[in-house]
Parts: sequence; structure tokens; C-alpha cells
Amino acid sequence: MGKLFVTLPSMGESISEATLTSWLKDVGDKIEIDESIVEVSTDKVDSDVPSEVSGILVEKKFKVNDVIKVGEVIAVIDSENED
Repeated sequence: MGKLFVTLPSMGESISEATLTSWLKDVGDKIEIDESIVEVSTDKVDSDVPSEVSGILVEKKFKVNDVIKVGEVIAVIDSENED
């Protein structure tokens, strides 16, 4: 199994950070590709952050109400070996 580091994506030219408003998954939960992991909010937009791989959520890097900068690691997913 490989590890994927989920980062806060860019949400617009003038947005450099977002507030984590809700975890949609808990450590140990199975996650599918494109399934939302966390909800974040900025002064301009509320958004979900999806997973790029399927696997198991193994670590949360932030808590609700924490401010996260674009590019920072939000979570770690252990991806499944599809072989």
C-alpha cells in the first residue's frame, strides 16, 4: 500500500487559506476515488476536498476550525493495491 498526502487545493487566485469546517470521514474509514473527505470554507466559497485515490484514511492533520494554507497536507490515505 502506498500513502497519498491530501492537500488543500487552490480555490482561486486570491484565496490562500481556508477554515476546516467538517470532517466527512474518520480515521479507519474506507474512501473511494472522488469521495469527499473534508469540508472547508473561505470568505468567498465553501467546498469539499475529494480523494484522488481509494484507500483507508490513516491520519487527520487538522481539527475543525483550524486554518489551512493552500498546499498544506490535510490528511493521509493508505491507497489499496489493486493488483
